[in-house]
Amino acid sequence: MNQGAELNVTEANSINEQEMMQYIADKTKASQANISLVLKHEQAYINKAHENAKGEVDIDGDDLADYILSRKDVKLDELTVEGILDAEMDYLMEKGHAGYVD
Repeated sequence: MNQGAELNVTEANSINEQEMMQYIADKTKASQANISLVLKHEQAYINKAHENAKGEVDIDGDDLADYILSRKDVKLDELTVEGILDAEMDYLMEKGHAGYVD
């Protein structure tokens, strides 16, 4: 996850959260509770980021993973967190809500 990711914040509201959670669980075998925890901290991180003129947020995947791992209530290893984030990004890209930028 060395590349940045863009997420159109206005499109994020149209995401089927339950479908996405199931997709991530199927790909990672992580529990719903762990997925929810990672996504909760990811959302907090994104909310602190600034949108560009197109309404997109540029997120560095390594910085995001480090932020999530630094939260006191996260007891997951780095591979699990990155797996959840990667699966989420795969889902968002398949649905046309996100993409990678160099």
